[in-house]
Amino acid sequence: MAETRSIKPQSGSLLISEPYQGDPNFERSVVLLCNHSEQEGTFGLVLNRLSNLKLTDVVDVYSESFEADLGIGGPVQANTLHYIHNLPDLPEAVQLNEHLYWGGDFEVLRTMIGTGRVPVAAIRFFLGYSGWTPGQLQEEIDKNVWIVNNIAADKLFNLEADSLWRSILRDMGGKYKVLSNYPLDPRLN
Repeated sequence: MAETRSIKPQSGSLLISEPYQGDPNFERSVVLLCNHSEQEGTFGLVLNRLSNLKLTDVVDVYSESFEADLGIGGPVQANTLHYIHNLPDLPEAVQLNEHLYWGGDFEVLRTMIGTGRVPVAAIRFFLGYSGWTPGQLQEEIDKNVWIVNNIAADKLFNLEADSLWRSILRDMGGKYKVLSNYPLDPRLN
């Protein structure tokens, strides 16, 4: 297996936080990079932090039966709504990999939800986002804050938020499988 540190982040990559990171915003987090540019910086969404809100608590989607959870995408602009999905026919969506898209025309999405054409399992919503200035993310990767994974994004809709961090590390094998079992507080080990 190639050393993960040598893998360069790109749009569609996952960042898996080291277990001893210490930043409460990102501790044991998995971040999907939606846009990565060495010149412009990086935009991503934390995938495994849930709020106690539903989508219908913050926006009308023309459907009372659409009970989508709201994640916390990161500490930046917590009053903004973002979404990832596997809906290739949503206009203006940005394709991140073969089956994963970010954003798109929200009015069209609301209509699709209202007419029952979007299953809850096909989309995830987030308040706020995570951002890095040009060069900042690479500095953090070089300091062993993040593990980059460019192949696990296909699993995002198949894993629960609370097991995502551990499952992805375990699937990476080797030393990453060992990290997946790292205790929350090593003093209690």
